[in-house]
Amino acid sequence: MMRGRLIFLLAVVFASACAQSRKRTVTDLFSINQRPVPADEFIYVYRKNHPDKKEEYTKEKINQYLELYIHFKLKVEEARARGLDTTASFLREYNTYRDELRKPYLPESNLVDSLVKLTYARLQEEVSAAHILISIKPEATPADTLESWKKITEIKRRIDSGEDFYRLASQLSDDPSARYNNGQLGYFTAMQMVYPFETAAYSGKPGEIVGPVRTRFGYHLVKIEDRKPARGEVEVAHIMLRTGTGREDTKTRDLIFEIYDQLKAGVPWAELCSSYSEDQNSKTNGCKLRPFGVGAMASVPEFDRVAFSLQNPGDFSDPFQTAFGWHIVLLERKIPLPAFKELEPSLRSRVQRDERVQVSRQQLLEKLKKQFSFSENLAVREKVFQQADSTLTAGSWHVRTWPAPETLFSLAGKDISAQEFLSFVKTKQQKVALQPAAYISQLYNQFVETAINNQFEAQLVKSNPEFALLQKEYYEGILLFEIMEQEVWHKASEDSVGQHRYFENNRLMYKAGERAKVVIYSSANEENLTALNGLLQADDSLAVESLIQSRRIRRDAGIFQKADRPVLSQIPWQPGLHTLQNSGMYYLVRIFEILPAGPATFEEARTAVISDYQNYLEQQWIKDLKAKFPVVINEKGKKYITKKLAR
Repeated sequence: MMRGRLIFLLAVVFASACAQSRKRTVTDLFSINQRPVPADEFIYVYRKNHPDKKEEYTKEKINQYLELYIHFKLKVEEARARGLDTTASFLREYNTYRDELRKPYLPESNLVDSLVKLTYARLQEEVSAAHILISIKPEATPADTLESWKKITEIKRRIDSGEDFYRLASQLSDDPSARYNNGQLGYFTAMQMVYPFETAAYSGKPGEIVGPVRTRFGYHLVKIEDRKPARGEVEVAHIMLRTGTGREDTKTRDLIFEIYDQLKAGVPWAELCSSYSEDQNSKTNGCKLRPFGVGAMASVPEFDRVAFSLQNPGDFSDPFQTAFGWHIVLLERKIPLPAFKELEPSLRSRVQRDERVQVSRQQLLEKLKKQFSFSENLAVREKVFQQADSTLTAGSWHVRTWPAPETLFSLAGKDISAQEFLSFVKTKQQKVALQPAAYISQLYNQFVETAINNQFEAQLVKSNPEFALLQKEYYEGILLFEIMEQEVWHKASEDSVGQHRYFENNRLMYKAGERAKVVIYSSANEENLTALNGLLQADDSLAVESLIQSRRIRRDAGIFQKADRPVLSQIPWQPGLHTLQNSGMYYLVRIFEILPAGPATFEEARTAVISDYQNYLEQQWIKDLKAKFPVVINEKGKKYITKKLAR
């Protein structure tokens, strides 16, 4: 697909989006169809498209560019007149760019950077905590949420009154493991718990109870038991004898201590591992396990404790028992937490996939709500939500015009109606597995976030002229692409009748140098071309075709000049069969006839014809657009840009 000379389309460097605001002049440079184009806009685009090119800043070059810019604006005006900026595909693409443009300016622009640094800081410390959980689903109704809140606050009141945290955890927590561990979670570090829970755990001192804190599992009370420097990771090997498989426990215990005695007597670890260990996953690897950090062995805390208690590589533990059997652990190495610079790339990737990004974004959204004086009409919201039924989750929900222009919420002094939200739902709804109440709540949150982002963008456009210009550039660039595709590129590449007609009317433009009618055969196997050479000299066409197919010999035929194919400049330029070897490939070239320089055929000139035909169509189209849309140049504005740009 031909793209032609596309001067303005998305020639964007994001650094320019971060330029400092400056005062803009009100001088217009020109207008098209009574739509003004400010002189400062032209200056901005010119400077961005001619960085560090002093030779381009002459009066002549500026005037040439002005003519091109007028052509650009004519095309955009035509695209706008056809409604191309209202199509679903345009809005989807443009809104994607808008979202990207906003990011450097939003309060969350450095969100991931700050979260990566915070997470690394937390990784340097381990926390031991216990918790009490009152379960609640993320999509719970307000009534269910209130009921769970009452339960957790009542438990907190009882603890504050002196009742034992651990006893209440075993009795009241919805975490099934609390029945046997009294809610104790052991040691953990960052990225091992859901983010709100992690934040709560790292916010308290030993002995403190933090919460209630809400996670996707429900409400928690978190008791901080201990905090200490992180121990990094350990790599260990272990010999394991399983229990609970019909073997007498006493015999298993006796055998593990017998192995232990052999280790102390100097029997090699590898030998004992191979002979005795019943962990088939590690047995073939010297009984080594993958390195693991604190909390990774939470289901077998005894193993975690013993592994981290070993001090020096080569040390091995006394036999000990877990739920899986009897073990002896050998320390291979201790792995300290890597430096931030080393860990940052992988940590950044994990953070970007983690819920902490979404939680932090939601917190920032709440700040923007306050900034823009967000205020909900809860009665109207409830009335709207009550309209949701199974057709919504089927993607076919439809509510007729809202009976009155009721305000759903206000933002920065502007009222947003319930009808606006219903229109949003109509375009966004799709088939989902959620309950209607949960789905309409999700859509409502999306609608509110969109409104806040739009308000932020409107404020940004007013306060930052460069942002407004960059946004406009994307808008017009996408329109230019669409209209050029319709009017020039597609026509030029697909209109074969027009191509031939243009060629016939301009034959004298297309000339060719000396060329030849040639067939080039190539293969990585010299024997293939030796056999082919014999068949060609014998003029056995059927055998030639058969050999080409069976040996997969490549064939390239046509009328070529010497420069068209590298191999042609390395053989005698005369009729006949010529052989050549180059870069591991073998060539057999048959030149039938040398053609003198002269007029090119359409096929020879086709690439150039399409390019020229494209330019021709564009110039004719520009003439039509100038007749359709009046162009008025402001001489004062022209003098202004010359003064600002010419050197």
